[in-house]
Amino acid sequence: MRLDEQTRGDFPILSRTVNGHPLVYLDSAASSQKPRAVIEAMTKYYETTHANVHRSIHTLGEDATELYEAARDAVQRFIGAAAREEIVLTRGTTDGINLVAEGIGRTLRAGDEILITDMEHHSNVVPWQMAARGRGVVIRSVPLVGDGILDLEAFDRLLTPRTRVVAFAHVSNVLGTVNPVAPIVDKARSAGAITVVDGAQAVPHMPLDMSSLRCDFYVFSAHKMLGPTGIGVLYGRRQALDALEPTRGGGEMIKEVWTDRATWNDLPWRFEPGTPPIAEAVGLTAAIEYLDKLGMDRVMEHERALTRQALDQLAAVPGVTLYGPRTRERGAVVAFSVKGLHPHDVAALLDAQGIAVRAGHHCAQPLMRWCGVVGTSRASFSVFSSPEDVSLLTHAVASLETAL
Repeated sequence: MRLDEQTRGDFPILSRTVNGHPLVYLDSAASSQKPRAVIEAMTKYYETTHANVHRSIHTLGEDATELYEAARDAVQRFIGAAAREEIVLTRGTTDGINLVAEGIGRTLRAGDEILITDMEHHSNVVPWQMAARGRGVVIRSVPLVGDGILDLEAFDRLLTPRTRVVAFAHVSNVLGTVNPVAPIVDKARSAGAITVVDGAQAVPHMPLDMSSLRCDFYVFSAHKMLGPTGIGVLYGRRQALDALEPTRGGGEMIKEVWTDRATWNDLPWRFEPGTPPIAEAVGLTAAIEYLDKLGMDRVMEHERALTRQALDQLAAVPGVTLYGPRTRERGAVVAFSVKGLHPHDVAALLDAQGIAVRAGHHCAQPLMRWCGVVGTSRASFSVFSSPEDVSLLTHAVASLETAL
């Protein structure tokens, strides 16, 4: 049985009609839909278990704490982290990068350099600009070559003893480019730089093993991997997390507090002040269990097949331009433009046929400038996406000229 045939019935929203057409949801790179198992797990938590965590000895508090901490264990197993203390639960990818950038920023000095790339999402650009501001720190960016891959020769030239941080995406949210994480990390570490990897477009679509990637920090969001909004993960190698100063204070992240000083809690709780996203952690666990049952190797193969189908079919449509490498090892996104149409018009015309795609600069304006466009339309896939969805997309794109 095809993966989409196995899963589609698990996603209640896919039964919806949009503008008189069955919904074709091709915007999972922005936020994936949620299976019934995730929805029901969160509902059950609110109906039977809700209380604040880590602070109560009553039954509900202990039950809620157990469920919350179970999410940390599930993430550890899912991404191959060495220890649960390396898993910090955040509000999402952007929150995790900001947490790291704020902490590292306090240690930066004039003349230090931060190295990013031209394909980064703004969430892996702006926090570093903020960390560098007023400190005399220089931000440099690795250019792209060919059809959208990193210029690794330029990376070697830009990486110097002054480089303190190398921050880059595992998978581009526009081009689908899969970057060679481990080799980049090894070179960065040899230069004495800290590595921060944006894994938002990788974790939902491929098996991962932090021990193989060897990065210092890796961040991702639950809502792109079938889980709820409002929660994400910051993985930090134990030594790197220990060296990172907390930047947000409050309850839970402390051991002892006096009027003029405080001591920090153990890892990972020193980075989780205040009441955490408890119900969302329950949903994250359910999402991981769902993906585990499918098997991430199978998920990856299914989505790569859909990506190849979309690239091949859209390439045959007159007036369509595709962006990103045409290699087999691509992320589950296909960005495209239609001659004579603004990306927003493309998305609106497709929506009229019940097809949901993303349109705009995708929070990657430097990359759009490299592509020579103001924006693109983008189709993206998940476990419930089908070959029929891709064919409907292609047929709809081909019909756009007559729809004007």
